[in-house]
Amino acid sequence: MKKDLKIELIKQMVTLSTAGFGLVAALAWNDAIQAFFTQYVDKYISVGSGIFSRFLYAALVTAIAVLVTYELSKLSKDDSREANKE
Repeated sequence: MKKDLKIELIKQMVTLSTAGFGLVAALAWNDAIQAFFTQYVDKYISVGSGIFSRFLYAALVTAIAVLVTYELSKLSKDDSREANKE
């Protein structure tokens, strides 16, 4: 029982640290993409349209997140089907 607890604790630590590093990476990308929009996109959109470029940014990030999530879920389903065949 002690060994099972240790294994579960290690699994949880890996999960939490992976999520933490994922959050840090997401925040870094968020900052980089926002800086890109501020420097390059805002100057091509009419003056005073910073809000529009933020909505454009949000829509782009949402579309990418949906696409990545969809592809990963398909990959996960394919892996689980292959595991069930064996």
